[in-house]
Amino acid sequence: QVQLAESGGGSVQAGGSLRLSCSGPGYRSNTNCMGWFRQAPGKAREAVARINIGSERYGIWHHDSVKGRFTISQDNAENTIYLQMNSLKPEDTAMYYCATDSRANCPTVPMWDFNYRGQGTQVTVSA
Repeated sequence: QVQLAESGGGSVQAGGSLRLSCSGPGYRSNTNCMGWFRQAPGKAREAVARINIGSERYGIWHHDSVKGRFTISQDNAENTIYLQMNSLKPEDTAMYYCATDSRANCPTVPMWDFNYRGQGTQVTVSA
């Protein structure tokens, strides 16, 4: 279900930065997992970063291709998920989606199969 909304996408030159935000009814008090994934034209969906909140599996994960450049964070007071993207590269160009899930097994579920997601925000990085 589309119960989240992303913002912050845009066009930047390589080396630039963007900060994506995600909020909406899909961010609930019982949310156990949240994250960002992306899809470029003609390519498969790719997990970018996620936070697993469940007490037994708490953790923050970033894909190897974005480690050291991207940082996922959450603000419970604002019910918002962020993705800070620095040192952007042309290969980061894609539609970026956020997603959340409240199921106990969500740490083992791909983000594109989460309960709730947004409609995406486009990120374009030029060389």
